[in-house]
Amino acid sequence: MSKKLADIPVKVIPADGPDDEYEEIQLYAKHKKLYPRWINGFWNKWRIFFVFATQLFFYGMPWATINGRQALLFHLAEQKFYILGLVFLPQDFIYLTALLLMCALGLFVWTAIGGRLWCGYSCPQTVYTEIFLWIEKWVEGDRPARMKLDHGPLTARKVRLKTIKHAIWIVFALWTGFTFVGYFTPIRTLWAETITLTIGPWEAFWVLFYGFATYGNAGWLREQVCKYMCPYARFQSAMFDADTLVISYDAERGEQRGRRQKGCDYKAEGLGDCIDCTMCVQVCPVGIDIRDGLQYECIGCAACIDACDEVMDKVGYPRGLIRYTSDNALQHKYTERDIIKRITRPRVVMYSLVLLIAMGATATALVLRQPIKVNVSRDRVALVREADNGWLENSYRLQIENADEAPHSYKVSVEGLPGVKWIMEGGEHVKVTPDAPVDVGIRVQADPANAGPGSHPIQFVIQAEDDPKLVTHEKSSFIGR
Repeated sequence: MSKKLADIPVKVIPADGPDDEYEEIQLYAKHKKLYPRWINGFWNKWRIFFVFATQLFFYGMPWATINGRQALLFHLAEQKFYILGLVFLPQDFIYLTALLLMCALGLFVWTAIGGRLWCGYSCPQTVYTEIFLWIEKWVEGDRPARMKLDHGPLTARKVRLKTIKHAIWIVFALWTGFTFVGYFTPIRTLWAETITLTIGPWEAFWVLFYGFATYGNAGWLREQVCKYMCPYARFQSAMFDADTLVISYDAERGEQRGRRQKGCDYKAEGLGDCIDCTMCVQVCPVGIDIRDGLQYECIGCAACIDACDEVMDKVGYPRGLIRYTSDNALQHKYTERDIIKRITRPRVVMYSLVLLIAMGATATALVLRQPIKVNVSRDRVALVREADNGWLENSYRLQIENADEAPHSYKVSVEGLPGVKWIMEGGEHVKVTPDAPVDVGIRVQADPANAGPGSHPIQFVIQAEDDPKLVTHEKSSFIGR
């Protein structure tokens, strides 16, 4: 586990005099900049893959089109959300709730199985920090060169390299902010406005704000976001158990750690496989020593595994001194080969079952969803009046929104009362385009013999004339007397 406060060096400021009863104790050391060393290996290749996969999606998706429209666009001005050919309206907020629920359940499943896989490979903070570190390494060099540059005197070369690095960071961050805003404002329109300097104030604000956040979090704060600001690091232990795969140091095999001559009988000297090279610490992007045990700061990036395996290959020892394993396997409660069998334990099965139910329910709702939204409002001034023919009459307003990419002509009818009649403004047929809702008035009449005092349930039926399957029923009530 992480170090206790008592293990942190403290500085005691003596009392000024005999009458002073208090002393100030400094428990937290000043933050020191980390210089992660570049490492190649199996897990690092996966990290590179996920960096490119996630960013290819993020930067490329706003430019993709379906049916002549941006494939993924949360158009706030039009209050419509275009997602892979589907159109969602604010009334479809339930689908966003379902999406967030599935994401949370998915996170629970993966955390129970493999720990902080999300943090190590796909979290935006991790991904952008990795990209910024790549830029820093490309401009300033690897760990020793960066440390020498930072600790050296201020020279023309140092100013030049720092300027180039920050300039690239800023351009990349601004492009990230521009792309982010492109998910809420059509990105081609946003690009045209940007290059002609006619971009709106709100779009400009959010481009700069998100760009600044990317520059600050990935370029300056880095691991501090994961250690001190991210809540996931605090509650992840609630989803862990002794069978969860986590990055662990095999202390039984590695201790007593220490340096030795190559080819010597180190076991006779009482040494373990760890040669205390500190490479696992040097490559860690959050600056922890995995040999101290599982710590909440660990983001599960597996850089220490690649570094340790590389060292083990050089000294001729077996790999796996640091590896993905479970606490029970590390304590020899079962073999490493039996780890895969523990994936189907009750906690994981329960999480997975709930996730599958949520996914199935959402998919079913999407299949049955009708791309037409109707809001019915009653005339509050006169709930009921007597028409010229002696029948009772209620007045309503129908707001019809077309959540489809193509325009439709709808026929409106009323059901629920025997012999019910209705009179619509402009006739029974309403043409609705995807661009704007249509608001129409409708008067519903019923025979007093069939509409006594009180409320009577009715429903408005709105059906597309070009597609009989496109129909919706909106419930309302008829007031009689």
